[in-house]
Amino acid sequence: MRQTLRTKAIAICDKKIAQKGEGVGLSFYAFFANKNDDPALLMEAATWWIETHALDHFEKAVKIRDMIASGK
Repeated sequence: MRQTLRTKAIAICDKKIAQKGEGVGLSFYAFFANKNDDPALLMEAATWWIETHALDHFEKAVKIRDMIASGK
């Protein structure tokens, strides 16, 4: 996953956790606007989420943030 996506994803996870608490879940779609203006970046996130890590559709934001921050 490219660094710009990592940085954005961590910021979004932090924001969701601050708003709704540590139990909040999210999907990789949370990292994008409601329109598909960068399909390559969306596929990169989907590949990391689905193929690389075989994550469920919704995961805890804390888990995702920690995975991304650790370089996984």
